[in-house]
Amino acid sequence: MKYPSLNKFLADGTGVLSKGPIALILVEDPVEVDTTIRHHLNIGFKAVVVLAPVGIELPDDVTDRVHHVTLDVYREGAFIRAINRIIESAPGQWFYYCYNAEYLFFPFCETRTIGEMLTFHNEERRDAMLTYVIDLYAKDLDQYPDAVSLETAQLDKSGYYALARPDPGNNDHPRERQLNFFGGLRWRFEEHVPKARRKIDRIALFKAKPGLRLRANHTFSDEEYNTYACPWHHNITAAICSFRTAKALKSNAGSTFDIHTFTWHNSTPFNWSSQQLLDLGLMEPGQWF
Repeated sequence: MKYPSLNKFLADGTGVLSKGPIALILVEDPVEVDTTIRHHLNIGFKAVVVLAPVGIELPDDVTDRVHHVTLDVYREGAFIRAINRIIESAPGQWFYYCYNAEYLFFPFCETRTIGEMLTFHNEERRDAMLTYVIDLYAKDLDQYPDAVSLETAQLDKSGYYALARPDPGNNDHPRERQLNFFGGLRWRFEEHVPKARRKIDRIALFKAKPGLRLRANHTFSDEEYNTYACPWHHNITAAICSFRTAKALKSNAGSTFDIHTFTWHNSTPFNWSSQQLLDLGLMEPGQWF
């Protein structure tokens, strides 16, 4: 189903938002839109909503399986405003959001659905889940100048770290159970990345509720949503494997000529499996086995 605007979708697409979990795919450019959609359909989302600018056409084999909403994505803060309006329209529903050329992986996703994982997470009285955005990049930038190649995708196997998240209301103590996570291309090429965009944590899975607001730094107005675990034990975390930073660094005139390769001694081929991400410590199953 195609909607000419977000207003039209929110008016006529209420049935879409009645059963979750729901994936929101935010399209910035034509790169790997089709594979992003198919990946998230395959892991079990009940509905996939694609928010895309004019001119983006979806493949015929997915048009009947997704809800295509035209959005002026080039306006400052357009995606954040759109997500917050959708949150207002579907309290109690589980959502996930990502950009094109990003792929969600969670523990055991090859044999279990996103719905099964969120059911368990919900039983642990958790209303949000921390995800790490793990940078992917093509091995050979001469062959793939936009840095995107699913077949030769690489990721960093080390170089990730966390820092305490300051609490603006209490300078003596950082926020409880919150950390800022760093690593990947944003760390290795930090001179080309604004300081506010260097962290790799994103609360990409969350349950909508009245008054909840997503902020521009990928955190929520409810601070409990921004925690990595509950007070009594570790919880599940997930990973979003993403070409977004790599293609931005290679499409930006201020960085592209300074970068001839993303590969370094800690690069390793990505085998597109949750087990590899678990083995590298880039997500964890918590109490879910």
